[in-house]
Amino acid sequence: MAETFRDLIAENKRKSFWLVAGFFLFTFVVCGVLGLAIILIIDPSLADRVSWVSGIAVGLIAGLLSFLFMYLAYMEGDSMILGVSGAKPLAKADDPQLYNVVEEMAIAAGVPVPKLYLIDDSAPNAFATGRAPEHASVAITTGLRDKLNREELQGVIAHEMAHVRNYDIRLMMLMAVLIGSIVMLADFFWQMMWYSRGGRRSSRRDDDKGGGGWIVLIVIVLAIVLAIVAPILAQIIQLAVSRQREYLADASAVELTRNPLGLASALRKIDEDPDVLEAANRGTAHLFIANPIKTFEARASSMFASHPPIKDRIQRLESLVS
Repeated sequence: MAETFRDLIAENKRKSFWLVAGFFLFTFVVCGVLGLAIILIIDPSLADRVSWVSGIAVGLIAGLLSFLFMYLAYMEGDSMILGVSGAKPLAKADDPQLYNVVEEMAIAAGVPVPKLYLIDDSAPNAFATGRAPEHASVAITTGLRDKLNREELQGVIAHEMAHVRNYDIRLMMLMAVLIGSIVMLADFFWQMMWYSRGGRRSSRRDDDKGGGGWIVLIVIVLAIVLAIVAPILAQIIQLAVSRQREYLADASAVELTRNPLGLASALRKIDEDPDVLEAANRGTAHLFIANPIKTFEARASSMFASHPPIKDRIQRLESLVS
């Protein structure tokens, strides 16, 4: 039996859930081990008395500090992203037809009409930003506006509206906070390893005493492995979540428009267009409907890609046509 957009939505929601759940568990374990290792480096004599709760507490405190920093950036993040991208506010009188498409998709998605911005660039692309549907903004390039017909434009706007409705910006912010916590703890652990010479001497003395020294050694070795591997694995998981959310936004766009070929045609034009988005950078590339950095889009099948391959997305959309 052929898949429908509802099947794709359900499948991508399941995959996103398990990826996010796995990321939370992974972060919890890493913070616990690194936190415990930091405690033992500071005072190895605690090996016989310290508990995993203490290590996890250190990890959670570090995570909280990281969260506060990231939250402050998140509250003003949309303004920063729009500014860096060179996006300018677009009034309804300047483009009534575009506003009509946006209002249609906002009604279909059941969200407030977002603010509209225009990026003066011939490369066709678009992105959505904002911490919640009530504070959302959608930015499109002049190239997208000029090169797409109404159905294709409707598909792109529906895709961005799906990101807003699905709270993808908030989800990716949370993922960034978790990665920030892991990286910050890993960096602090390396600093403690290099500069806490007294802790290493104490560790050897405790090793002569017996069990406590072995506990310190085992925890430190495990922490070293995680400090090397965890930031890389965390980024891989984050990018996997990002790819699944792009698939979900594609399927949700079809739910809003009931026209999978409109978005498929738009993606094909974006993929084949030779122009390069001048304002593109690695920090904001993951927000766009297609990776604006052509060299990264060419490696979209990699586990380090923020977007799934466009040709795969087009094939999925076209398979929905009965």
